[in-house]
Amino acid sequence: MGSLFRSEEMTLCQLFLQSEAAYACVSELGELGLVQFRDLNPDVNAFQRKFVNEVRRCDEMERKLRYLEKEIRRDGIPMLEIPGECPEAPQPREMIDLEATFEKLENELREVNQNAEALKRNYLELTELKHILRKTQVFFDEHEGGASTTESMTRALISDDPNRHMGHVQLGLRDKQESLEFLPCFVAGVILRERIPAFERMLWRACRGNVFLRQAEIDSPLEDPSSSDQVYKSVFIIFFQGDQLKTRVKKICEGFRATLYPCPEAPADRREMAMGVMTRIEDLNTVLGQTQDHRHRVLVAAAKNIKNWFVKVRKIKAIYHTLNLFNLDVTQKCLIAECWVPALDLETIQLALRRGTERSGSSVPPILNRMETLEDPPTYNRTNKFTSAFQNLIYAYGVATYREVNPAPYTIITFPFLFAVMFGDLGHGAIMAVFGFWMCYKEKPLQAKRIDSEIWHIFFGGRYIILLMGLFSMYTGLIYNDIFSKSLNIFGSSWRNNYNASTLASNRLLQLNPDSDDYLQYPYPFGIDPVWQLAEANKIIFMNAYKMKISIIIGVFHMLFGVCLSLWNHIYFKRRTSIYVEFVPQIVFLTLLFFYMVLLMFIKWTTYGSTPGHFGSQEPEIVKTSAFCAPSILITFINMMLFKTDENTRPQCDDVMYSGQMALQKLFVIVALLCVPIMLFGKPYFIMMEQKQRARQGHQPVEGAAENGTAGGAPVPAGGHHDEEITEVFIHQGIHTIEYVLGSVSHTASYLRLWALSLAHAQLAEVAWNMLLRKGLMSTDFQGGIFLYIVFAGWAAISVSILVLMEGLSAFLHTLRLHWVEFQSKFYAGEGYLFQPFSFEIILDSAGQAEE
Repeated sequence: MGSLFRSEEMTLCQLFLQSEAAYACVSELGELGLVQFRDLNPDVNAFQRKFVNEVRRCDEMERKLRYLEKEIRRDGIPMLEIPGECPEAPQPREMIDLEATFEKLENELREVNQNAEALKRNYLELTELKHILRKTQVFFDEHEGGASTTESMTRALISDDPNRHMGHVQLGLRDKQESLEFLPCFVAGVILRERIPAFERMLWRACRGNVFLRQAEIDSPLEDPSSSDQVYKSVFIIFFQGDQLKTRVKKICEGFRATLYPCPEAPADRREMAMGVMTRIEDLNTVLGQTQDHRHRVLVAAAKNIKNWFVKVRKIKAIYHTLNLFNLDVTQKCLIAECWVPALDLETIQLALRRGTERSGSSVPPILNRMETLEDPPTYNRTNKFTSAFQNLIYAYGVATYREVNPAPYTIITFPFLFAVMFGDLGHGAIMAVFGFWMCYKEKPLQAKRIDSEIWHIFFGGRYIILLMGLFSMYTGLIYNDIFSKSLNIFGSSWRNNYNASTLASNRLLQLNPDSDDYLQYPYPFGIDPVWQLAEANKIIFMNAYKMKISIIIGVFHMLFGVCLSLWNHIYFKRRTSIYVEFVPQIVFLTLLFFYMVLLMFIKWTTYGSTPGHFGSQEPEIVKTSAFCAPSILITFINMMLFKTDENTRPQCDDVMYSGQMALQKLFVIVALLCVPIMLFGKPYFIMMEQKQRARQGHQPVEGAAENGTAGGAPVPAGGHHDEEITEVFIHQGIHTIEYVLGSVSHTASYLRLWALSLAHAQLAEVAWNMLLRKGLMSTDFQGGIFLYIVFAGWAAISVSILVLMEGLSAFLHTLRLHWVEFQSKFYAGEGYLFQPFSFEIILDSAGQAEE
């Protein structure tokens, strides 16, 4: 329980482990997750430490597992999750078996992949050759007509038609007569479809138009054996004459990565080759199927255990990383470690060390000694899944100084409440609460899905905060009597109308006037009277006054609570001087000025009423307690600070709210101003006196001079500055005093954001209702139903996206600022560092997030 309100008491321990038992003991401590080891070899290079070879072996095993995992994911094979508890770290002798298993799997899989790639490459070549034989047959058939194929191609090459073309390129010969003496040659191949236009242009320019090109697309995509991507290719055939052009054409094909295949000219030879190609393709299909089946069996077998293997390897690697932080004694038989541990868990850690020793078979028990140190211990607050989100809000500002008051338990209530004051709407709060409840109810299934979205992780991590914010917003929505900018008439209005029907029908500027004899003499039972929803003229005036005063009251009490928590720190750290020269003047200053202003609000509410009578009544006492005589709290507070008295312009009213008010207010201001020099000079004066007294006594400790204590072998932070220059103390205390005095004013005004955001939210909700849903509800007939359906969809989208998400985010950030600045600045230093224990759970979680 103490850890919830103040960080755990930590102690520094020295651990002696026998070399044979060190691995098993560290493994048990990793499962426990309660020990933070210190690096005793800070100057030793990572590659020169004792267990660097074991870490490298673990890295190599991890690489092989990642390769297996990549292949399993590529084939879409599901990897079984770890059933039940997480497997324990294997013994060092099991590393050899794991390495052999991974080596065998990797070699087998690589061999299968290489064979499959070679088979796929052969299959691709045969498939391309099949398409070439088919497509070129069409090209040759187009030019057969009594003459041989080569003769027809020759005629095409020397044709007199100036616009001759085949495919996409117009081609010709310079000297047609000489070309008749030669028979044309040709090459055939395949090329990527997107390279065809550039390929054609290059052939035209390089060969100067002396080639003849035909191309046709392959309809079905082909699989690239290297990348397994589906690519689209085209078949082409190029006719030319002469060896010179042949060399150019082949170089161009090579440059465009086109694949050339042999293609016989005779139809009978092409048919015979096509039959042979089809036979080989069928044989390759059979072999490929068997290879894929074997690969699939290997991956399925690996997928059953790969999660367990990852956990085991990562645990082994973490253990050896931790062992590299230890020191070896001179005999090389004992490992020495230093670690921070929670004082309450020393017995649990001793039991874990004993279990590790028994597992290793060692006969020498480990030794755990507590050490005295002047080093600041780490801060450790025990949390669960509910409190961890609120604790992370505090850590985002700064980790608490060791044993400092923890604001998290108070934030669990104040954070959603202050948010709800700004977000007070029963309807929107219900939407937020339902969303938070759904995430809490489906917690385990949602965690198992491992959704890879940063925004989702933020929402899911703060699910309990969202749930509480929604529930508190529903409560304040009932207080404001506000649900989607409308009101609930649960108990019946306490208002009675004093106008006739004709006046109500004709006058739209009427205001609710509580100063009426017809007004009922009892308030609305809970929250705001719903009749204010009808007061279009002065509804905002009334709600502004109400929410503004509520904001100031909540803010002053919140700051007073923060100052009171500083007293708890001073008492725990035995800083008696700070109690007298810091806490007392601070609480007096804040109480006499701002808490007094809050008291004036309550006095005004209880003294002045709206119903007793009118101005001009025959009973003076009734007039003095009416709303006409109620003073302005803001003007009263300003006059109080300025020692000023305004002239009474209302002779029928009293100048003051109670007897002796002016004298008491002057006394309050004088005492509050006297607190400022005490805060400014008190602490430096006492520190200066203590330093002089220590100097006279030869630096011997005196009472109050050494306020440092020890907590579980670790020091408690002190409140004194005994070795600090007195000028620095004066500067520090001056900054602190100015910050507190001026901050008391600015922080009080800062709480007005509670009123401002509440007003903005209410007005936005009212605008969304009046501009959209109200018009839809006023529509009639069948078309009106369709219009209402569309309008409701728009209103719901705006309500969720703007009024719930955007307004909710705005209110969340403002609430966060009120806690970090206005509340925590009163008592929270946040200058510590976080306790980061050696924990397998944390290591595996971080590794899983990195993979995602």
